[in-house]
Amino acid sequence: MPHVHLKQHTLFYAQVGQTAAGRPSLLLLHGAGGSHLVWPREILRLPETAVYALDLPGHGRSSGPGCDTIDAYADVVADFLAACRLEQVVLAGHSMGGAIAQTLAVRGQTQVRALVLMGTGSRLRVNEVILGRILPDFAAAVDTINRFAWSADTPPPLVTHGRSFLADTDPQVMYGDFVACNTFDISPELPNITCPTLVLAAEDDHLTPVKYGRFLADHIPHSQLIVLPHAGHMMMVEQPTAVADAIRQFLEAV
Repeated sequence: MPHVHLKQHTLFYAQVGQTAAGRPSLLLLHGAGGSHLVWPREILRLPETAVYALDLPGHGRSSGPGCDTIDAYADVVADFLAACRLEQVVLAGHSMGGAIAQTLAVRGQTQVRALVLMGTGSRLRVNEVILGRILPDFAAAVDTINRFAWSADTPPPLVTHGRSFLADTDPQVMYGDFVACNTFDISPELPNITCPTLVLAAEDDHLTPVKYGRFLADHIPHSQLIVLPHAGHMMMVEQPTAVADAIRQFLEAV
């Protein structure tokens, strides 16, 4: 699996598939405390599409430290696009990754052809109990985050695995991620996102409720909203086939 060496970071990414002529690549941006491992094979193996799953700084196999602003993460992703010479991409971001994708689109990043925004919003305020607990009591913070991340319909083994996945994150990196989310608010600039946008929200998402997705779809000019039943914040893990089908159909339209 390849790495890209940037000025301050060495980034790991997984790359699957090849892009057919005329189609953009797909760059997957994980959420707070995540890594490329969060993406299921249904999304990684979309037909006729080169799919890149990036580990943001300090996450997974990428070098640290992490960032504590969405703008800083967006700078890193912009450098990654340039280093990999990706000229046409669809950015698919989950939660914090969706904030990064929105930021790059608002900036008018030339490589960005479309967006897929999953379980995210134009502002991502973090509950003070979660934010204040990450560093002094990381285990308790992980329990709280994980409890709100899943639908009640999700099989318990997935929920348990999700907790262990979060617990493997460096607490300082996790804290920086949530600080970045807490200070993010791009709401006034949503009309400046001119590329086609697919918004995926989940019926049982308690971290970024459906109203967040509706707000995005109402204020981004060329957007569509799909609400997934029986899924929570980790919709791509809970409903991988439904999410992959929605992205595949969107890519075909783009």
